[in-house]
Amino acid sequence: MILTDGLRSAVAAVRLWFSPARIREEGATPDYRFSLANERTFLAWLRTGLALVGGGFAVDQFLPRLHPGVRLAFTLVLLVGGALCALRAVNHWVRCERAMRRGEDLPVSRFPTALALAVGVLAVAVVVLVLLGWTG
Repeated sequence: MILTDGLRSAVAAVRLWFSPARIREEGATPDYRFSLANERTFLAWLRTGLALVGGGFAVDQFLPRLHPGVRLAFTLVLLVGGALCALRAVNHWVRCERAMRRGEDLPVSRFPTALALAVGVLAVAVVVLVLLGWTG
């Protein structure tokens, strides 16, 4: 029952991604400056996702002498991170827009911290591999 309710809630949230007009039905229209700031944040997250995808392709193409398993792992982490950023962007945009319309506090997320830690660990790992000469 709980899983079903959670799944129903998740499906309803994803449906809002594709019907922003339904969001307008909730609450009062916020100050346009806040909606535009929310949109700029959304676009910044999309740029971050695209950068991660580009980094994944760069690791795959420009570190050919790296152990294939390590190269594949780095590539996949970056590509999956880029995909998660894009999904998180739209989800966060919808959640913030709904909160502003309802007069609620903006939602908080652990995603930025997790993303920063993952990118930092990956960057340190690449630096170590380069210093050890494992990248050719």
